[in-house]
Amino acid sequence: MSERLKNFPISFFAVVMGLTGTAIAWERAENIWGWNHFISWTLLAASIFVFLAIFSIYLIKSARHPREIQKEFHNITRLSFFPAISISLLLISIALLSIQPFASKVLWNAGAFIQLVFTIVIISIWIRHPSLEINTFSPAWFIPVVGNIIVPIAGMVHAPAEISWFFFSIGLVFWIALFTVILYRLIFHNPLPERLLPTLFILIAPPAVGFIAYVKMTQVIDPTARILYYFALFVFILMIPHLRMLSRIKYYLSWWAYTFPVAALAIATMVMYHQNHMALFIYLALFFLVLVSGFIVLLGVMTIAAIKNKIVCVED
Repeated sequence: MSERLKNFPISFFAVVMGLTGTAIAWERAENIWGWNHFISWTLLAASIFVFLAIFSIYLIKSARHPREIQKEFHNITRLSFFPAISISLLLISIALLSIQPFASKVLWNAGAFIQLVFTIVIISIWIRHPSLEINTFSPAWFIPVVGNIIVPIAGMVHAPAEISWFFFSIGLVFWIALFTVILYRLIFHNPLPERLLPTLFILIAPPAVGFIAYVKMTQVIDPTARILYYFALFVFILMIPHLRMLSRIKYYLSWWAYTFPVAALAIATMVMYHQNHMALFIYLALFFLVLVSGFIVLLGVMTIAAIKNKIVCVED
């Protein structure tokens, strides 16, 4: 057990992102179509429980194996997963917004502050790193960026609008810059390692979340909003031919990268439907909702099996 605790990865927080994103997607669907809130509340309860469990285990690891935490922080790939902690807080804050406003505000304040700290620290490490190579770059590097774009979704309720624009600007500009780098890396350099292939789905998240945040701040769907939404939709379509290949690789925790981006696209599609009531967006929203729910069930079963079979929490 001590050895498994030592190898407990920071990437486990991606599970919370997927669960909470799906809970928010179901809540939006229940509000639009007048469904019972049982599914969204169940998923939210599961998200909070899983977050507390993972956070507690990671705290114990930091106390018993502090050098392993340092190793993860100095691993350029795993470094990008640390903001999954602040993103989890921000997503739970969004999910609690209508049912527990005070708790939502407390979590948002903590999540926004931690997200800002992680953003500054991680970008500083990128800049100062003496030997970064293009092949170390992966879509996981978008995780610190996505966190900033998430802040305005609850931030427009909990803080002055300028704070939301501050975080949104950071996320949007760095997303554009990093997207250029990842496109160059994918086209002109070696393919991603097998265990990182599922992270290609992360490319959907920044424009999808950016669309949701932008509409939340402006209250309109203008040309900028449409560009963000349709680009996210295009990236999803671009991933479809790769699904067969991705389904053949063995299970890694990185498979959870499928969940949050698809949940974000489902929510974005519901926002589009809410604004213009086109029937097309009803069917698209239901498709994405069913897809991400299927991912959650499948990956939940596979993750529990992987833990029992000691496939995860082992030394790389």
